[in-house]
Amino acid sequence: MPMPQAGDKAPGFSLPDQSGATVSLSQLKGRHVVLYFYPKDATPGCTTEACDFRDEHSALVKAGAVVLGVSPDSTASHQKFATKQGLPFSLLADPDHAVADAYGVWGEKSLYGRKFMGLIRATFLIGPDGKVLRVWPKVKVAGHVAEVLASLQQPSAAASPAPASKASASAVKAPAAKKAPAAVAKPAAVKKPAAKKAPARKGARA
Repeated sequence: MPMPQAGDKAPGFSLPDQSGATVSLSQLKGRHVVLYFYPKDATPGCTTEACDFRDEHSALVKAGAVVLGVSPDSTASHQKFATKQGLPFSLLADPDHAVADAYGVWGEKSLYGRKFMGLIRATFLIGPDGKVLRVWPKVKVAGHVAEVLASLQQPSAAASPAPASKASASAVKAPAAKKAPAAVAKPAAVKKPAAKKAPARKGARA
């Protein structure tokens, strides 16, 4: 099967974990799921990866995720591995690699020139709606868990208020319209000097 890509519906599964409890993807709807496939319990790379997930587990949970490890090992092997390393998350047993097939991570590998079928280390981040958000194919263990955590923290960062867009930030406020200058009071009309009264006419002489 081809590997699911971002935007695809994540293949459903129902597998037993190290304690024998059945874990299904459908039970986890509404939460982010970090589903990581690893080749074998107690091998160097797989131990480092499991311990990295263990060390960041509280941060991953705080970011809203459930961590699930999957390998073809038995539940008894998982129990021993989880107990020895103090792993706080579920390890799912996929002995017939049916789930690994569904996720496209069961394929041809080579070691020292010898080719064989095996599990390819890969991680899938599944969203609350059951769709794949991100895929890490052919995982390199160093720094991988930090990348997964950073991806989980992105949605919450996106939820914060977006910074003002450049255009609006640089927009210069239009100056307030200038008030029309107050009308200048007209100077009071100059009073015309009162007309001089004509001198009273002297009475006519007798």
